[in-house]
Amino acid sequence: MSFDSLGLTTEILKALQEQNFTTPTPIQKQAIPIVLSGKDLIASAQTGTGKTAGFALPILQKLTELQNNTSKNDDSRKSKRPLHALILAPTRELAAQIGDNIRDYSRYLSIRSLVVFGGVSINPQMMKLRGGVDILIATPGRLLDLVQKNAVDLSTVKVLVLDEADRMLDMGFIHDIRRVIAKLPKKRQNLMFSATFSNEIKGLSQTILHEPETIAVAKENSTSEQIKQYVHHVDKSRKRELLSYLIGKNQWQQVLIFTRTKYGANHLAEQLTKDGIKTSAIHGNKSQGARTKALADFKTGQIKALVATDIAARGLDIELLPYVVNYDLPQVAEDYVHRIGRTGRAQNSGQAVSLVCIDELPQLKAIEKLIKTSIPEMKTDGFTVNPHIKAAPKQKITQRSNKK
Repeated sequence: MSFDSLGLTTEILKALQEQNFTTPTPIQKQAIPIVLSGKDLIASAQTGTGKTAGFALPILQKLTELQNNTSKNDDSRKSKRPLHALILAPTRELAAQIGDNIRDYSRYLSIRSLVVFGGVSINPQMMKLRGGVDILIATPGRLLDLVQKNAVDLSTVKVLVLDEADRMLDMGFIHDIRRVIAKLPKKRQNLMFSATFSNEIKGLSQTILHEPETIAVAKENSTSEQIKQYVHHVDKSRKRELLSYLIGKNQWQQVLIFTRTKYGANHLAEQLTKDGIKTSAIHGNKSQGARTKALADFKTGQIKALVATDIAARGLDIELLPYVVNYDLPQVAEDYVHRIGRTGRAQNSGQAVSLVCIDELPQLKAIEKLIKTSIPEMKTDGFTVNPHIKAAPKQKITQRSNKK
Protein backbone atom coordinates (compact mmCIF):
# COMPACT_ATOMS: atom_id res chain seq x y z
CA MET A 1 0.00 0.00 0.00
CA SER A 2 1.16 3.54 -0.77
CA PHE A 3 -0.03 6.95 0.37
CA ASP A 4 -1.55 7.42 -3.10
CA SER A 5 -4.16 4.76 -2.31
CA LEU A 6 -5.38 6.50 0.87
CA GLY A 7 -7.27 9.27 -0.93
CA LEU A 8 -4.94 12.15 -0.09
CA THR A 9 -4.69 15.28 -2.24
CA THR A 10 -1.76 15.70 -4.65
CA GLU A 11 -0.41 18.62 -2.59
CA ILE A 12 -0.15 16.43 0.52
CA LEU A 13 1.40 13.59 -1.49
CA LYS A 14 3.98 16.01 -2.91
CA ALA A 15 4.96 17.14 0.59
CA LEU A 16 5.25 13.52 1.76
CA GLN A 17 7.36 12.59 -1.27
CA GLU A 18 9.80 15.41 -0.53
CA GLN A 19 10.30 13.92 2.93
CA ASN A 20 10.82 10.45 1.40
CA PHE A 21 7.58 9.13 2.91
CA THR A 22 6.34 6.59 0.38
CA THR A 23 4.82 3.73 2.38
CA PRO A 24 2.43 4.32 5.27
CA THR A 25 3.18 2.66 8.62
CA PRO A 26 0.65 0.20 10.12
CA ILE A 27 -0.96 2.89 12.31
CA GLN A 28 -1.27 5.20 9.28
CA LYS A 29 -2.81 2.47 7.10
CA GLN A 30 -5.51 1.84 9.67
CA ALA A 31 -6.08 5.32 11.12
CA ILE A 32 -6.23 7.48 7.97
CA PRO A 33 -9.32 5.81 6.42
CA ILE A 34 -11.13 5.85 9.79
CA VAL A 35 -10.44 9.56 10.36
CA LEU A 36 -11.47 10.38 6.78
CA SER A 37 -14.75 8.52 7.36
CA GLY A 38 -15.59 10.86 10.24
CA LYS A 39 -15.74 8.15 12.90
CA ASP A 40 -14.29 8.51 16.40
CA LEU A 41 -11.07 6.61 17.06
CA ILE A 42 -9.06 5.30 19.99
CA ALA A 43 -5.61 4.05 19.00
CA SER A 44 -2.82 2.41 20.95
CA ALA A 45 0.57 2.80 19.29
CA GLN A 46 4.16 2.72 20.42
CA THR A 47 6.05 5.96 20.13
CA GLY A 48 7.86 6.24 16.81
CA THR A 49 5.17 4.42 14.80
CA GLY A 50 4.11 7.50 12.84
CA LYS A 51 0.89 8.19 14.74
CA THR A 52 1.14 11.98 14.22
CA ALA A 53 0.74 11.53 10.47
CA GLY A 54 -2.05 9.05 11.24
CA PHE A 55 -4.27 11.89 12.43
CA ALA A 56 -2.62 14.95 10.82
CA LEU A 57 -2.84 13.81 7.19
CA PRO A 58 -6.58 13.02 7.16
CA ILE A 59 -7.33 16.23 9.10
CA LEU A 60 -5.44 18.22 6.43
CA GLN A 61 -7.29 16.31 3.70
CA LYS A 62 -10.70 17.07 5.25
CA LEU A 63 -9.76 20.71 5.77
CA THR A 64 -8.70 21.04 2.14
CA GLU A 65 -11.99 19.56 0.96
CA LEU A 66 -13.88 21.94 3.25
CA GLN A 67 -11.97 24.92 1.87
CA ASN A 68 -12.64 23.83 -1.70
CA ASN A 69 -16.36 23.55 -0.99
CA THR A 70 -16.55 27.02 0.57
CA SER A 71 -14.11 28.84 -1.72
CA LYS A 72 -16.89 29.72 -4.16
CA ASN A 73 -18.23 32.09 -1.55
CA ASP A 74 -15.96 35.17 -1.71
CA ASP A 75 -17.24 36.44 1.65
CA SER A 76 -15.82 33.38 3.41
CA ARG A 77 -12.29 34.40 2.44
CA LYS A 78 -12.63 37.84 4.01
CA SER A 79 -13.98 36.59 7.36
CA LYS A 80 -11.83 35.28 10.20
CA ARG A 81 -10.92 31.63 9.80
CA PRO A 82 -12.87 29.42 12.21
CA LEU A 83 -10.86 26.91 14.23
CA HIS A 84 -11.41 23.48 12.68
CA ALA A 85 -9.09 21.08 14.53
CA LEU A 86 -7.84 21.17 18.13
CA ILE A 87 -4.91 18.94 19.09
CA LEU A 88 -4.06 18.61 22.79
CA ALA A 89 -0.60 17.40 23.81
CA PRO A 90 0.86 16.89 27.31
CA THR A 91 4.21 18.65 26.88
CA ARG A 92 5.68 21.68 25.12
CA GLU A 93 8.12 19.49 23.22
CA LEU A 94 5.43 17.20 21.83
CA ALA A 95 3.20 20.13 20.89
CA ALA A 96 6.09 21.78 19.03
CA GLN A 97 6.94 18.53 17.25
CA ILE A 98 3.33 18.02 16.11
CA GLY A 99 3.33 21.61 14.87
CA ASP A 100 6.52 21.03 12.88
CA ASN A 101 5.06 17.90 11.29
CA ILE A 102 1.81 19.61 10.33
CA ARG A 103 3.73 22.50 8.74
CA ASP A 104 5.77 20.00 6.74
CA TYR A 105 2.69 18.08 5.57
CA SER A 106 0.73 21.26 4.69
CA ARG A 107 3.58 22.96 2.82
CA TYR A 108 1.54 23.22 -0.37
CA LEU A 109 -1.84 23.85 1.27
CA SER A 110 -3.58 27.05 2.31
CA ILE A 111 -3.73 25.89 5.92
CA ARG A 112 -2.88 27.95 8.99
CA SER A 113 -1.66 26.10 12.08
CA LEU A 114 -0.39 27.41 15.39
CA VAL A 115 1.31 25.88 18.43
CA VAL A 116 0.65 27.36 21.89
CA PHE A 117 2.12 26.32 25.25
CA GLY A 118 3.11 27.84 28.56
CA GLY A 119 6.52 29.01 29.68
CA VAL A 120 6.60 31.77 27.07
CA SER A 121 4.73 35.07 26.68
CA ILE A 122 1.04 34.68 25.90
CA ASN A 123 0.74 37.98 23.98
CA PRO A 124 2.38 36.86 20.69
CA GLN A 125 0.14 33.78 20.73
CA MET A 126 -2.93 35.98 21.19
CA MET A 127 -1.82 38.19 18.28
CA LYS A 128 -1.46 35.20 15.95
CA LEU A 129 -4.87 33.87 16.96
CA ARG A 130 -6.59 37.13 15.98
CA GLY A 131 -6.36 36.35 12.29
CA GLY A 132 -7.77 32.90 12.85
CA VAL A 133 -6.13 29.49 12.46
CA ASP A 134 -7.40 26.22 11.00
CA ILE A 135 -5.48 23.91 13.34
CA LEU A 136 -4.44 24.68 16.92
CA ILE A 137 -1.93 22.49 18.77
CA ALA A 138 -1.91 23.26 22.48
CA THR A 139 -1.02 22.12 25.95
CA PRO A 140 -4.15 22.11 28.15
CA GLY A 141 -3.10 24.82 30.63
CA ARG A 142 -2.14 27.43 28.05
CA LEU A 143 -5.25 26.70 26.00
CA LEU A 144 -7.46 27.43 29.02
CA ASP A 145 -5.52 30.66 29.64
CA LEU A 146 -6.28 31.75 26.06
CA VAL A 147 -9.93 30.77 26.39
CA GLN A 148 -10.21 32.81 29.58
CA LYS A 149 -8.81 35.85 27.75
CA ASN A 150 -11.31 35.32 24.90
CA ALA A 151 -8.38 34.86 22.52
CA VAL A 152 -9.68 31.61 21.03
CA ASP A 153 -13.18 30.43 20.15
CA LEU A 154 -13.67 26.68 20.55
CA SER A 155 -17.28 26.65 19.37
CA THR A 156 -16.32 25.88 15.76
CA VAL A 157 -14.05 22.87 16.44
CA LYS A 158 -14.97 19.88 14.29
CA VAL A 159 -12.13 17.52 15.29
CA LEU A 160 -10.55 17.00 18.72
CA VAL A 161 -7.31 15.05 19.07
CA LEU A 162 -5.96 13.91 22.44
CA ASP A 163 -2.38 12.82 21.80
CA GLU A 164 -0.56 10.72 24.41
CA ALA A 165 -3.69 10.68 26.52
CA ASP A 166 -2.10 8.34 29.09
CA ARG A 167 0.68 10.84 29.65
CA MET A 168 -1.86 13.63 30.12
CA LEU A 169 -3.60 11.58 32.81
CA ASP A 170 -0.25 10.85 34.51
CA MET A 171 0.54 14.58 34.56
CA GLY A 172 -2.78 15.45 36.19
CA PHE A 173 -4.42 17.13 33.19
CA ILE A 174 -7.75 15.29 33.50
CA HIS A 175 -9.60 18.29 34.98
CA ASP A 176 -8.16 20.66 32.36
CA ILE A 177 -9.19 18.24 29.61
CA ARG A 178 -12.74 18.08 30.93
CA ARG A 179 -12.89 21.91 31.12
CA VAL A 180 -11.76 22.15 27.48
CA ILE A 181 -14.27 19.52 26.32
CA ALA A 182 -17.10 21.39 28.06
CA LYS A 183 -16.42 24.35 25.74
CA LEU A 184 -16.46 22.29 22.52
CA PRO A 185 -19.47 21.58 20.30
CA LYS A 186 -21.20 18.34 21.24
CA LYS A 187 -21.18 17.25 17.61
CA ARG A 188 -17.55 16.68 16.68
CA GLN A 189 -15.08 13.96 15.77
CA ASN A 190 -12.84 12.69 18.59
CA LEU A 191 -9.47 10.99 18.15
CA MET A 192 -7.56 9.59 21.12
CA PHE A 193 -4.01 8.23 20.93
CA SER A 194 -2.34 6.47 23.84
CA ALA A 195 0.68 4.24 24.38
CA THR A 196 -1.41 1.91 26.57
CA PHE A 197 -5.04 0.87 27.00
CA SER A 198 -5.23 1.12 30.78
CA ASN A 199 -8.59 1.09 32.55
CA GLU A 200 -8.12 4.82 33.20
CA ILE A 201 -7.77 5.45 29.46
CA LYS A 202 -10.75 3.24 28.67
CA GLY A 203 -12.79 5.13 31.26
CA LEU A 204 -11.82 8.49 29.77
CA SER A 205 -12.60 7.30 26.25
CA GLN A 206 -16.10 6.27 27.28
CA THR A 207 -16.87 9.82 28.42
CA ILE A 208 -15.45 11.50 25.30
CA LEU A 209 -15.71 9.14 22.32
CA HIS A 210 -18.87 8.06 20.54
CA GLU A 211 -18.91 4.49 19.20
CA PRO A 212 -15.18 4.65 18.38
CA GLU A 213 -13.17 2.40 16.14
CA THR A 214 -10.24 0.79 17.99
CA ILE A 215 -6.69 0.28 16.71
CA ALA A 216 -3.80 -1.41 18.48
CA VAL A 217 -0.66 -1.71 16.36
CA ALA A 218 1.69 -3.02 19.04
CA LYS A 219 1.46 -5.32 22.01
CA GLU A 220 0.71 -3.33 25.17
CA ASN A 221 3.88 -2.27 27.01
CA SER A 222 6.05 -3.90 24.36
CA THR A 223 9.33 -2.50 23.11
CA SER A 224 10.29 -2.06 19.48
CA GLU A 225 12.11 -4.96 17.85
CA GLN A 226 14.48 -2.42 16.27
CA ILE A 227 15.91 -1.52 19.69
CA LYS A 228 18.78 -3.62 21.03
CA GLN A 229 18.52 -3.48 24.82
CA TYR A 230 21.33 -4.07 27.29
CA VAL A 231 21.84 -3.92 31.04
CA HIS A 232 25.26 -2.99 32.40
CA HIS A 233 25.64 -3.72 36.13
CA VAL A 234 27.92 -1.16 37.75
CA ASP A 235 28.62 0.34 41.17
CA LYS A 236 26.64 3.55 41.70
CA SER A 237 29.81 5.56 42.35
CA ARG A 238 31.27 4.54 38.98
CA LYS A 239 28.27 5.15 36.70
CA ARG A 240 29.53 8.47 35.37
CA GLU A 241 33.01 7.05 34.74
CA LEU A 242 31.52 4.07 32.86
CA LEU A 243 29.23 6.30 30.81
CA SER A 244 32.12 8.53 29.72
CA TYR A 245 34.13 5.44 28.83
CA LEU A 246 31.31 3.93 26.73
CA ILE A 247 30.71 7.18 24.85
CA GLY A 248 34.42 7.62 24.13
CA LYS A 249 35.37 4.03 23.38
CA ASN A 250 32.37 3.37 21.13
CA GLN A 251 32.50 6.86 19.57
CA TRP A 252 28.83 7.56 20.25
CA GLN A 253 28.06 10.82 18.47
CA GLN A 254 24.51 11.30 19.70
CA VAL A 255 23.24 9.86 22.98
CA LEU A 256 20.13 10.74 24.99
CA ILE A 257 20.62 10.06 28.70
CA PHE A 258 17.85 9.81 31.31
CA THR A 259 18.26 10.67 34.97
CA ARG A 260 15.65 10.54 37.73
CA THR A 261 16.03 14.10 39.04
CA LYS A 262 16.62 17.60 37.69
CA TYR A 263 19.62 18.03 39.96
CA GLY A 264 21.02 14.74 38.71
CA ALA A 265 20.60 15.87 35.11
CA ASN A 266 22.45 19.14 35.72
CA HIS A 267 25.22 17.46 37.70
CA LEU A 268 25.77 14.71 35.12
CA ALA A 269 25.83 17.23 32.26
CA GLU A 270 28.52 19.21 34.09
CA GLN A 271 30.58 16.07 34.78
CA LEU A 272 30.40 14.80 31.20
CA THR A 273 31.39 18.25 29.92
CA LYS A 274 34.44 18.13 32.20
CA ASP A 275 35.23 14.73 30.67
CA GLY A 276 35.41 16.40 27.27
CA ILE A 277 31.95 15.35 26.08
CA LYS A 278 29.84 18.33 24.99
CA THR A 279 26.62 17.93 26.97
CA SER A 280 23.46 19.86 27.87
CA ALA A 281 20.59 19.11 30.25
CA ILE A 282 16.87 19.44 29.57
CA HIS A 283 14.17 19.33 32.25
CA GLY A 284 11.20 21.20 33.71
CA ASN A 285 13.21 23.88 35.50
CA LYS A 286 14.89 24.99 32.30
CA SER A 287 13.32 27.90 30.45
CA GLN A 288 11.58 27.13 27.19
CA GLY A 289 14.34 28.98 25.33
CA ALA A 290 17.07 26.92 27.00
CA ARG A 291 15.22 23.68 26.30
CA THR A 292 14.65 24.59 22.65
CA LYS A 293 18.32 25.56 22.17
CA ALA A 294 19.62 22.40 23.86
CA LEU A 295 17.42 20.21 21.66
CA ALA A 296 18.42 22.12 18.51
CA ASP A 297 22.13 21.83 19.38
CA PHE A 298 21.68 18.11 19.99
CA LYS A 299 19.92 17.54 16.67
CA THR A 300 22.60 19.42 14.72
CA GLY A 301 25.49 17.68 16.48
CA GLN A 302 26.83 20.73 18.30
CA ILE A 303 26.49 18.75 21.51
CA LYS A 304 27.07 15.02 21.72
CA ALA A 305 25.00 14.13 24.78
CA LEU A 306 21.64 15.38 26.05
CA VAL A 307 20.69 14.57 29.65
CA ALA A 308 16.97 14.57 30.33
CA THR A 309 14.43 13.85 33.03
CA ASP A 310 11.19 12.04 32.22
CA ILE A 311 9.59 15.25 30.96
CA ALA A 312 11.46 14.41 27.75
CA ALA A 313 10.60 10.70 27.71
CA ARG A 314 7.83 11.49 25.25
CA GLY A 315 7.48 14.34 22.83
CA LEU A 316 11.10 14.47 21.69
CA ASP A 317 11.38 13.44 18.07
CA ILE A 318 15.05 13.12 17.15
CA GLU A 319 15.54 11.64 13.72
CA LEU A 320 17.82 8.59 13.61
CA LEU A 321 18.73 8.83 17.31
CA PRO A 322 21.11 5.88 17.74
CA TYR A 323 21.58 5.63 21.54
CA VAL A 324 19.54 5.98 24.71
CA VAL A 325 21.07 5.47 28.15
CA ASN A 326 19.17 4.99 31.39
CA TYR A 327 21.66 6.49 33.82
CA ASP A 328 19.02 5.96 36.51
CA LEU A 329 16.27 3.40 36.06
CA PRO A 330 12.79 4.94 36.29
CA GLN A 331 10.68 4.34 39.40
CA VAL A 332 7.65 3.52 37.22
CA ALA A 333 8.35 0.53 34.99
CA GLU A 334 6.23 1.78 32.07
CA ASP A 335 8.48 4.83 31.76
CA TYR A 336 11.29 2.53 30.63
CA VAL A 337 9.30 1.72 27.48
CA HIS A 338 8.70 5.40 26.75
CA ARG A 339 12.32 6.36 27.39
CA ILE A 340 13.92 3.81 25.11
CA GLY A 341 11.24 4.50 22.48
CA ARG A 342 13.16 7.66 21.60
CA THR A 343 15.42 5.39 19.51
CA GLY A 344 14.52 2.63 17.04
CA ARG A 345 11.80 4.79 15.50
CA ALA A 346 10.01 3.85 12.29
CA GLN A 347 12.28 1.40 10.42
CA ASN A 348 15.51 2.58 12.06
CA SER A 349 17.58 0.59 14.54
CA GLY A 350 18.76 1.81 17.93
CA GLN A 351 20.46 0.76 21.13
CA ALA A 352 19.34 1.27 24.73
CA VAL A 353 21.77 0.72 27.60
CA SER A 354 20.70 0.77 31.26
CA LEU A 355 23.35 1.35 33.92
CA VAL A 356 22.08 -0.56 36.93
CA CYS A 357 23.52 -0.46 40.45
CA ILE A 358 22.57 -2.85 43.26
CA ASP A 359 19.94 -0.43 44.58
CA GLU A 360 18.07 -0.61 41.27
CA LEU A 361 17.70 -4.39 40.96
CA PRO A 362 14.02 -4.22 42.06
CA GLN A 363 13.33 -1.65 39.29
CA LEU A 364 15.06 -3.90 36.76
CA LYS A 365 12.97 -6.86 37.88
CA ALA A 366 9.77 -4.82 37.50
CA ILE A 367 10.79 -3.66 34.01
CA GLU A 368 11.61 -7.18 32.81
CA LYS A 369 8.28 -8.41 34.20
CA LEU A 370 6.46 -5.63 32.36
CA ILE A 371 8.11 -6.23 28.97
CA LYS A 372 8.04 -10.00 29.52
CA THR A 373 11.67 -10.58 28.63
CA SER A 374 15.10 -10.65 30.27
CA ILE A 375 17.38 -7.86 29.09
CA PRO A 376 20.82 -9.20 28.08
CA GLU A 377 23.88 -8.05 30.02
CA MET A 378 26.73 -5.94 28.70
CA LYS A 379 30.12 -6.11 30.44
CA THR A 380 33.16 -3.84 30.31
CA ASP A 381 36.64 -4.74 31.51
CA GLY A 382 37.62 -2.75 34.58
CA PHE A 383 34.05 -2.12 35.73
CA THR A 384 33.32 -5.28 37.70
CA VAL A 385 30.71 -4.80 40.43
CA ASN A 386 32.11 -4.72 43.98
CA PRO A 387 30.41 -7.71 45.72
CA HIS A 388 30.86 -6.15 49.18
CA ILE A 389 28.56 -3.19 48.48
CA LYS A 390 25.13 -3.66 50.06
CA ALA A 391 21.83 -2.37 48.70
CA ALA A 392 20.24 0.68 50.27
CA PRO A 393 16.85 0.26 52.02
CA LYS A 394 14.17 -0.85 49.59
CA GLN A 395 12.01 1.71 47.83
CA LYS A 396 8.52 1.06 46.56
CA ILE A 397 8.58 0.10 42.89
CA THR A 398 5.44 0.79 40.93
CA GLN A 399 3.73 -0.24 37.76
CA ARG A 400 0.71 1.65 36.58
CA SER A 401 -2.20 -0.52 37.50
CA ASN A 402 -4.80 -1.58 35.01
CA LYS A 403 -7.20 -2.22 37.86
CA LYS A 404 -9.85 0.28 38.77
